[in-house]
Amino acid sequence: MRAITYTKFGPADAVLALRDMPTPNPAAGEVLVRLSRSGVNPSDVKARAGSRPGVTEPPYPLIIPHSDGAGVIEAVGTGVDPMRVGQRVWVWNGQWQRPHGTAASHIVLPASHAVPLPDGVSFDTGATLGIPALTAAQTVFGGGEIKGKTLLVSGGGGSVGHLAIQLAVWGGAKVIATVGSGRSGDDARAAGATSVVDYHSPSLVEDILAANDGQPIDRAVECEFGPNADTLAQVMAPLSTIAAYGSAGNMSPTFPFGPMLFKALKIDITLIYILPPHERAEMIRLIHKALDEGALNSRVHAVYPLDQCAEAHKAVEAAGRHGAILLDCD
Repeated sequence: MRAITYTKFGPADAVLALRDMPTPNPAAGEVLVRLSRSGVNPSDVKARAGSRPGVTEPPYPLIIPHSDGAGVIEAVGTGVDPMRVGQRVWVWNGQWQRPHGTAASHIVLPASHAVPLPDGVSFDTGATLGIPALTAAQTVFGGGEIKGKTLLVSGGGGSVGHLAIQLAVWGGAKVIATVGSGRSGDDARAAGATSVVDYHSPSLVEDILAANDGQPIDRAVECEFGPNADTLAQVMAPLSTIAAYGSAGNMSPTFPFGPMLFKALKIDITLIYILPPHERAEMIRLIHKALDEGALNSRVHAVYPLDQCAEAHKAVEAAGRHGAILLDCD
């Protein structure tokens, strides 16, 4: 098989290399997937660059990056229904706590990590359902029913934010999105956001509340908890929840515990890699239902050939993309 690999941390151009490797055989409980697409996520880029806190060297001698992807099952191990051969699937946690991910022509992984791809859903979309869509679904629906509530989606122009807006609207919520540029605002509105607010605004708190007719927010989907903690303390309703999935701008934040305490705010930190199986199964069910009902659309910014993986990583690192970055593994 052909695979992109790295053995040390560093810039994409310097450490990513295309090589031929033996195609693995699935062990008991595993499947072999011939990949059509591999999703390139910010977490994959940070892992390759060595920018994760406390990680000083790669955890394995040779790594094939990326956790998300989509393709067709070519072979199964013992204990797996042989009727799954030929099944179109999307995969999750391809390289989470494992050395070999989806930046390759093939991947072997547990059968449960290969989810049947609904009819009519493209491999491009399938490669965005792992980290982006599952994160969006969990942060939107992880607290239960949202019908009739107001959700604040931070970073509504990003991949997770764009999906979260659509899922929240599909779930019956009113959505206020914060964005940083004009095109992102257009994308957020097209996704269904009722109001769009510039997160650079010096009157951000007032802008958010005004967008909700002066009323506080019921649930926040937050991509930058640290930088936005003060704003959240002011706009959230008592007993509401901040579903935070990132804080890259400040990974060791201080936040206003007093104001949050007297609103009894809940901070629900989401790391989709370790979502319990029953919760993951429910989020997959909801994503598939939204897809089936035409309520969920994954944007793709660009698809790069497998041998241009370094360029794909640089595209993720650059500002201004609108949608997912994928690799063509065919």
